[in-house]
Amino acid sequence: MLISFEFENWMSFRDETEFSMVASRERRHGGHLTAVPKFRMRLLPITALYGGNASGKTNFFKALAFARHFIVHGTPIDTRIPVQPFQLDPDMAEKPVKMCFGLLLKDVIYEFSFAVTESRVVEEKLVQVLTTGDRVLYHRHDGKPHFHRSLEKDQRLHFVFEGTRDNQLFLTNAVSQKIDRFKPIFDWFRKKLVLIAPDTRFKHFPLLMQREHPMSNRVSRLLSSLDTGIECLTGEKVDFDNLQIPQDLRDELIQEVSEENPVCIRREPSNERLVVERSNNGVLTAKKLIASHKSIDGKEIFFDINQESDGSQRLVDLVPAFIEASAPTCDRLFVFDELDRSLHTKLLSNLIKFFLLERNQKSRCQILFTTHDLMLMDQDIFRRDELWVAERDQHGGSSLISFSEYSDIRYDKDVRKSYLQGRMGGIPRLLEAEQLYCAEDE
Repeated sequence: MLISFEFENWMSFRDETEFSMVASRERRHGGHLTAVPKFRMRLLPITALYGGNASGKTNFFKALAFARHFIVHGTPIDTRIPVQPFQLDPDMAEKPVKMCFGLLLKDVIYEFSFAVTESRVVEEKLVQVLTTGDRVLYHRHDGKPHFHRSLEKDQRLHFVFEGTRDNQLFLTNAVSQKIDRFKPIFDWFRKKLVLIAPDTRFKHFPLLMQREHPMSNRVSRLLSSLDTGIECLTGEKVDFDNLQIPQDLRDELIQEVSEENPVCIRREPSNERLVVERSNNGVLTAKKLIASHKSIDGKEIFFDINQESDGSQRLVDLVPAFIEASAPTCDRLFVFDELDRSLHTKLLSNLIKFFLLERNQKSRCQILFTTHDLMLMDQDIFRRDELWVAERDQHGGSSLISFSEYSDIRYDKDVRKSYLQGRMGGIPRLLEAEQLYCAEDE
């Protein structure tokens, strides 16, 4: 689980910024918090991040995306690290981007941090947090490693460090060299951190084509209950040889697709989604995702998924994520940028309630999302510490603030009104309509 994320000098965030999933002392909705008795801590299952356009919400999402890619995939030899420091202050251009993650993995807390420029890793540290203090497992600084005494005599760690490039994290190289000691941290970024942008197509849709699959059944039932008109999802075979796709993509599919490795593709501009498989006799076949509706006379009518509304297509991508997040054994962090895009507020509210109703103190899954939907800013759904706002100052620098930091926001208060009045920041600083009209004439 994510405990905290601190970062500095990233895109519009000039100064050190801390985002926390640690619950405050507020008692409201306490039943859906995750209890960590060993550390006398409770963690939030969900947070919503508000803010005006260009306030920094998507830059926050991109910070997580950068960290995940840098840790999991690394940087090729002689390639710059794709950092994006704060551009509006010349003094920040040469300073490193800094990031630090607090993670709860099973019953162990780690802090993993790094500072990087486009050419090298300036500093990197992995700390195990104990109830009696902190244990620095390793600290990379000035090009030298400093290992904890329990690891210092492990010559293989020193050997792997010597082979770690300046533009590469030691964590990444160590795991690639099968150093299992640090693999849980690496695997959280690789397997547990799920980032879903507005144009991301969720990876479950091959299962949705199997009408009898449990995931397909659950998604179909939920889509039907959300008043989409869709009765169920299934797959329809199409002739692979007659598919109108670029020849280079066709050649790539012929090379990559195997019986064990079907490949998902999306055809533009129709947004048609296909799964290409190889049959037992080696022939490539394809299926497209279709939706079943009921006609006036009760017959089953099928539509290509690209014929559905944009909101329904968005739901096909999101509902599997919410179903997975609601599973008792799920321990992932799902991060959605612009979760409300193309979705009615009541529909989105029901999805969030669906997730929260399945929670208990042992649940380990979390959801974090950015949104403009003010109807979700409701204390009957969220705690105050689960509502955050991104604010941009007069110099272009972004910051993050939790609603729990405002002492006058009581549990029975309409937070939407206070937010729209600008008392918590995070709203656009706009000219009035008459002023806009005058500005157009100038």
